[in-house]
Amino acid sequence: MSTHHQDKATFLERLIFNNRPAVIIICLLVSIFLFWQALQVRPSTSFEKMIPLHHPFIQKMIEHRNDLANLGNTVRISVEAVNGDIFSKEYMETLRQIHDEVFYISGVDRSGLKSLWSPSVRWTEVTEEGFAGGEVIPQTYDGSPATLEDLRNNVLKSGQIGRLVANNFKSSIVDVPLLESYPDPNDQSKLLKLDYRQFSHELEQKIRDKYQAQNPNVKVHVVGFAKKVGDLIDGLIMVVMFFGIAFLITLVLLYWFTWCIRSTIAVLSTTLVAVIWQLGLMHSVGFGLDPYSMLVPFLIFAIGISHGVQKINGIALQSSDADNALTAARRTFRQLFLPGMIAILADAVGFITLLIIDIGVIRELAIGASIGVAVIVFTNLILLPVAISYVGISKKAIERSKKDAVRDHPFWRLLSNFAHPVVAPISVVIALIAFGGGLWYSQNLKIGDLDQGAPELRPDSRYNQDNNFIINNYSTSSDVLVVMVKTGPEGCSTHDALAPVDELMWKMENTPGVQSAISMVTVSKQVIKGMNEGNLKWETLSRNQDVLNNSISRAEGLYNSDCSLAPVLVFLNDHKAETLHRAVTAVEAFAKEHDKDGLQFLLAAGNAGIEAATNEVIAQAELTILILVYICVAAMCLITFRSIAATLCIVLPLILTSVLGNALMAWLGIGVKVATLPVIALGVGIGVDYGIYIYSRLESFLRAGLPLQEAYYQTLKSTGKAVLFTGLCLAIGVATWIFSAIKFQADMGLMLTFMLLWNMFGALWLLPALARFLIKPEKLAGKVGGSLLAH
Repeated sequence: MSTHHQDKATFLERLIFNNRPAVIIICLLVSIFLFWQALQVRPSTSFEKMIPLHHPFIQKMIEHRNDLANLGNTVRISVEAVNGDIFSKEYMETLRQIHDEVFYISGVDRSGLKSLWSPSVRWTEVTEEGFAGGEVIPQTYDGSPATLEDLRNNVLKSGQIGRLVANNFKSSIVDVPLLESYPDPNDQSKLLKLDYRQFSHELEQKIRDKYQAQNPNVKVHVVGFAKKVGDLIDGLIMVVMFFGIAFLITLVLLYWFTWCIRSTIAVLSTTLVAVIWQLGLMHSVGFGLDPYSMLVPFLIFAIGISHGVQKINGIALQSSDADNALTAARRTFRQLFLPGMIAILADAVGFITLLIIDIGVIRELAIGASIGVAVIVFTNLILLPVAISYVGISKKAIERSKKDAVRDHPFWRLLSNFAHPVVAPISVVIALIAFGGGLWYSQNLKIGDLDQGAPELRPDSRYNQDNNFIINNYSTSSDVLVVMVKTGPEGCSTHDALAPVDELMWKMENTPGVQSAISMVTVSKQVIKGMNEGNLKWETLSRNQDVLNNSISRAEGLYNSDCSLAPVLVFLNDHKAETLHRAVTAVEAFAKEHDKDGLQFLLAAGNAGIEAATNEVIAQAELTILILVYICVAAMCLITFRSIAATLCIVLPLILTSVLGNALMAWLGIGVKVATLPVIALGVGIGVDYGIYIYSRLESFLRAGLPLQEAYYQTLKSTGKAVLFTGLCLAIGVATWIFSAIKFQADMGLMLTFMLLWNMFGALWLLPALARFLIKPEKLAGKVGGSLLAH
């Protein structure tokens, strides 16, 4: 190593090990402060964090938010009559009580609350005298058989069948629009943010549990973004249990690896300190825990254990010929600080690339993970060796390490054959075949959701069962794509505007995956037919402006106050990626033909519009992120080893893992979405650790003049054990998520487990095979400069 780097390393080493009590005290004080901060971290999320705010669809939706009544964040409560239908006194009374109870739940936009009991839900009919109409539930309603018969007739005339009332009359809906922030009941000048978990619990306790118990003939179903997020946050509470299980598994494995309780506790404690610091810092910068950033403490724990194991392994090896624990700790620090630092920087780079995705939750995950990785530098690269320099390693562990250093290891000897001149070409051919096969199969990988309902939750979850009930009983699904038709003021009621809207609706209703479409044209045609004695011939748009003006007066909610914006509601069968893509493409093609001065067809509001925007952002970012991660990781390796050959040896196995990971996602039917995209970057970031640790040791043995296979055998004896252990340990910790009630966490767990194991296997199997072709040992032998890691 050049003296410049040696001095730098020695200065840092002196600074830390000559002031060990100060290091311990500073870490203790920081830990106390951040532990207090970490205790205040709360689950939190918001509608706006989950969506790409700068996408044109979302910007249009936000721009016209006030003109789009109740098309943003809503919850639908379906009240089912188990026996009989909704036209019974008991059922209607329960529905009225539910409507009133929901009205007072905080966060509800009361002006938009809608059910059969809302005065704004009206019926109209044509009589000899002209139009008659009124509230669906009249003022005279008293629950008697005669008024129930009136109610049935009013519902039939209201146009609400399939929307607020089920097609089979066995249930009806309470539509609940929500406010992201609402005035504090105790202090009207203060705004409170909607707490999704609390809101979800209130729906369960005050509505579902209360009224199902009160009237056994009633069954309540609830769907909507806020309910889904509430269920997700409840599922997160279980994640704490998974963390506990992962901790215990790691404890057992670490002890089995070290045979030393002192160093096991030291590694676990410093890694827990890292997790506490990370959570505390997250709270200090104003972040909470949302369903996505819940991953981060696991990742930090996993990465911390990975570096801790390398340190302990190094100290045990050094202890065999060091006078005391302090000397062994200092030597290990000198040897491993730089590779550890590079590996951590590579992890951080993997996380930071996620910032290019314009979705709040992913950006928070990226920042949280970067903070956590930075913390590991202090806890596992500095605090851990200082702690071990005091507590030392047990005699048993040192004895074992001494024996290991001299005895032959049949297992490592066998693995060292991966660097054999005959085996290496076979390995490279297998890797190329796997790469080609993975690339071919990963063409089937889809962007977005591939399941109905809430794919974040299990198919048999209560939420998805409720969602299926609503899809099967109503004509309007919960997946709505809203096209905003923009005209000049008072322009939305002209024939020039309504005729293209009519054409768009016809086009959309004939697009596969679309259930139905509704707009002011629907109402206008109905009213014009009614004005002409209900004659079907007249169910069309009139060219007479007065007739049109009269016909849309009943279409409230389907145009804004100055008639410059009219939404077209397109109800989709589901929000699968291809359904959304087909619908969006159809609208875009139509807009291209029909947009002109004073008439524009704008995409998109509604939950399907938001999903479509998210899918587009992810489709654009997916490849960019992977390329960025690889460029950054390769740059780190290049700076460290100053060799293109070394960089290729480390990066090529990672690329193979990425390709196989994509193929696995395609095979398992997991789409690339907000939940799975981070995994792709995280897998690469974490996986690079193995390659860096193995290559830095391999290079030092090659410099000593050993032939490649022998150098690789010595590498496996010293570092291979730690890499194999780390890979298994991390994978087992993350694999606990596969049992999560939250499906996207189970997907993430499965993907990360695969990527961690395959990255470890790639480093142990493919790296030496590539080294056989790319590295020239004779050039390295006896050379002292060249790499930052040449100690």
